[in-house]
Amino acid sequence: MFKQMAVLTVTCSALLVGCGSDAQTEQEEIVSNLIEAGFPANDIQIADDAVLVGGDGLVSLAASREMILVPEGGLEQYRSFNIVGPSVTKICVNPTVWFDGYPLMSQGLDLAIANYNALGLRITFARGPTTGCTANIIAKTNTLPGGQSIAAFPSNGLPGWIVDINIGVNAYPLNVSEQIITHELGHALGLRHSDYYNTSISCGRPYPDPEPDPENVGAVHIPGTPTAATPGGSVMNSCPSLEDSGNFTSGDTAALTYLYGW
Repeated sequence: MFKQMAVLTVTCSALLVGCGSDAQTEQEEIVSNLIEAGFPANDIQIADDAVLVGGDGLVSLAASREMILVPEGGLEQYRSFNIVGPSVTKICVNPTVWFDGYPLMSQGLDLAIANYNALGLRITFARGPTTGCTANIIAKTNTLPGGQSIAAFPSNGLPGWIVDINIGVNAYPLNVSEQIITHELGHALGLRHSDYYNTSISCGRPYPDPEPDPENVGAVHIPGTPTAATPGGSVMNSCPSLEDSGNFTSGDTAALTYLYGW
């Protein structure tokens, strides 16, 4: 099975070793906020000086602060506390010149944008640069080990500012590029992994190993969507496979329509 990331899971104390003082202070606050918001400690990593949850969800300081402003609840899964506000109606995804240099990834971006636009949401996507954008996302490439692709969660009512796709994705069939970019754009809209509570469902083993989280306060179940994940059951599963179509399932469609439908 193709893996999106292979970051070594470490404890919170180990995350912060070797950081500069300013970066360390910011990372400490982000990690503290995530734990307060209900994210298991060993679901939090630092990779390339960025704080990640679930292996590919990039969390800024502002986003982490928003997460702890929301009252706790006993709901289960699917979106984070951070979603995109009503002022955002057109999101422009702007690939870098290096991203455009990988043909399957470039084509996968077009297919991912088409996936979202086919749903008729109040938010449309466009490939930039273009006009009329009320929010922008940068699509760039990385060479992180293990094939890791990441995306930022929303903050201040805006979508996550970046989707960062590993160049190794270009070596796989087009459906893999479509699947992973659609997945990462889902994080930028606030979606969490559908199997965050047991990533072995899509990854074959816990990836990373989640801690028990009986209150599930770090995730909010979206009404009308499944509360139990299945292999291939969502584009937001933690790990894709070569068999995934890259298209939304009925559960994905229900989730996005609930959050961003008219």
